[in-house]
Amino acid sequence: MSQPNKLSRIVDAMNRLPSFARKRALSTFFGRMVPYTGTTGIRVEVLEPGRCIISLPNKKRVQNHIGSVHAIASMLIAESATGFLVGLNLPDSRVPVIKTVNGEFVKRAAKGEMRVVAHLTPKQIELIRSSEKGETTVPVELHDSDGREPIIITMVWAWTPKNR
Repeated sequence: MSQPNKLSRIVDAMNRLPSFARKRALSTFFGRMVPYTGTTGIRVEVLEPGRCIISLPNKKRVQNHIGSVHAIASMLIAESATGFLVGLNLPDSRVPVIKTVNGEFVKRAAKGEMRVVAHLTPKQIELIRSSEKGETTVPVELHDSDGREPIIITMVWAWTPKNR
């Protein structure tokens, strides 16, 4: 697929680095680009036009009162992964905006790291790249260190022209 924007060209260059350097480069880049994500210590493990994987180590700064990753920190990595995917595919003439964030907490999370995987289908990618404005639900799964899905998450992203 062709690269629709400046961000995708930067990420493509980082994706050509060896695995150990790629993860660090992506994490550092997004930590600086979106400062709040940098303060939490998220790790961008995979970022491609149709897939993003992010993990968040369970460190004191992101813990809740029972020692697991805080609910909002878990939602942050889901929002980050889905937003990175939309941003990676959106032409520079448009701006992404989170429209809906929904989290249904169904289980207590284990005390280890949290990991999120977000996906876009080829049809969604085409919609994002070709529509001046629109919205899409970005599928996302969040798992704890035991492989369970403690939060069922729905993220809807919209986009509009930058200059309206």
